[in-house]
Amino acid sequence: MSPLRGIALKLTSVVLFTIMASLIKASSAHVPTGEAVFFRSFFAMPVIVAWLAMRGDLKTGLKAKKPVLHVWRGLIGVTAMGCGFAALGLLPLPEVTALGFAAPMLTVLLAALLLGERLRLFRLSAVVLGLVGVCIVLWPRLTLDSVDDAAMLGVALVLASAVMRALAQIQIRRMVAVEETSAIVFYFSLTATGFSLLTLPFGWVVPDAHVLAMLVGAGLIGGVAQIFITSAYRFAGAAVVAPFDYASILFAILFGYVFFDEVPTVMVLIGSAIVIAAGGIIIWRERQLGIQRGKARPNMTPQG
Repeated sequence: MSPLRGIALKLTSVVLFTIMASLIKASSAHVPTGEAVFFRSFFAMPVIVAWLAMRGDLKTGLKAKKPVLHVWRGLIGVTAMGCGFAALGLLPLPEVTALGFAAPMLTVLLAALLLGERLRLFRLSAVVLGLVGVCIVLWPRLTLDSVDDAAMLGVALVLASAVMRALAQIQIRRMVAVEETSAIVFYFSLTATGFSLLTLPFGWVVPDAHVLAMLVGAGLIGGVAQIFITSAYRFAGAAVVAPFDYASILFAILFGYVFFDEVPTVMVLIGSAIVIAAGGIIIWRERQLGIQRGKARPNMTPQG
């Protein structure tokens, strides 16, 4: 184990995922969401296949013991990705990132409901605290005299994405008992690519060279980020590297300001701080309880 290397890999993956989200956001006015999901998924596959080959895991990565589990994982994950990408075109990057932090809180609740995991008062209190933080982020949207329909749609989409990402995490926890992590990573990109093609009848466009470069770049960077985040858990435990997911809000604020002229509101900052604190409490408590989810966590991030 090398905790510092694991942390460095995790932080690098967070930066890369934020760059990916920025590229998707920049292209959102030019291509439909389903098309963006296709490029993100399709161009990640060569990177992932090359990585599996270098590790000697290509054989296991291409072997699905229970294909139906991968189909469900793909359907849930691609829905989460699509909702998240659509939200990026309607809301500031920091706000989308902050609201996306609801996913780990929802995962705790869904694990109790669907997997029978015990939810004691301590963790339940942390979940409630995190959801309060999400409500603080949302509050300005709910109290405006004139409701911005596009922004409210964006809020609904990012919250739907958080729910689906939480469900994806639950599905992964079920899958790791029978499937290799390499197979889960590969078949998610494959099934997401296939499901994204179902949006063809709803209108795709031929992007110009600049937009095409952003979309291809988003796919390649997303694939590299997935490798980095998976590798991070080989060098350090989940309890060590998982808290660094929350560094994404810092990079989202930076990129949002530099590239999109977006300045986060005070409520977004306060709500984000509360959610991060709640997430830290949950991670600490899970470590205390000895809950090991190192194989599941690498397949879930705030960017979906």
